[in-house]
Amino acid sequence: MKFRPVFIFISSILILASALSIIFWRFNYSQDFVGGSVWEIQFRQNIDKTVIKNIFEKNEIKLSSFEVSGRQATLKFPNIDQNKKTDLELAIKKVDSDITDLRFETVGPVLGKELVQKTIVAIILSSLSLLIFIGTKFKDFSFGASAVLAMFHDAFILIGAFSILGHFFGAELDALFVTALLTTLSASVHDTVVTFDRIRELKRKNFRIEWVDLANQAVSEVIVRSINNSMTIIFMLLALVVLGGLTTRWFAMALLIGVVCGTYSSTAVAIPLVLFWKKLKLKK
Repeated sequence: MKFRPVFIFISSILILASALSIIFWRFNYSQDFVGGSVWEIQFRQNIDKTVIKNIFEKNEIKLSSFEVSGRQATLKFPNIDQNKKTDLELAIKKVDSDITDLRFETVGPVLGKELVQKTIVAIILSSLSLLIFIGTKFKDFSFGASAVLAMFHDAFILIGAFSILGHFFGAELDALFVTALLTTLSASVHDTVVTFDRIRELKRKNFRIEWVDLANQAVSEVIVRSINNSMTIIFMLLALVVLGGLTTRWFAMALLIGVVCGTYSSTAVAIPLVLFWKKLKLKK
């Protein structure tokens, strides 16, 4: 806990970078939020992106995104009807007659609004529930408040990270990102509660021990377990990011960022916050 100022500095830098990115660069929204069509195509051979773009330009359709991974391409553009899609498919088959239509979806922007509203409601309800549940179980609402604040710390950094990734690498916010965000909230609280529980057990054995010493001992006893547990997930997610397909790559990246932030915050954010509340209470 003597490194608390270092943790505060690191978290402040991450939060500031996330806030500035959100303000100035905002986000790349997928069709889940703004509406449009998503078309995934498998080509027989590597393709020339310029040729495909020219086909869409001739049909007066503006491509909002065009990602290629080997012989697989993902195209995103405004909503079109089935006749227009057939015209595009015929034009592309003149370039490569052996294409495979993997996926074609058309969604409206109403889905995005519903997702945002439900996500906000879910986060608010889960935060209140966690505050009450943890505060009641530990008979101290400073634990509940610290866990919820650490959870928001992880969520905000994840959102800011995707703003940065969207600006530099084209990452988009979609329904899978919302899933990853809610999963991150759960993972963040899980490790935090394990450390809190160890603090409670040690306090019962020696109620005279100082809170800083108590936190040091508790963290020392659970940090190896937390890191080992998180690394098993991190290795799997790294494999998905590096070797996974276009559809799941950014979802795996969001989970990876969330797991790393959750592991970090359970020790470097939640515990210092508990000590802050305790110190504030002693002063009063």
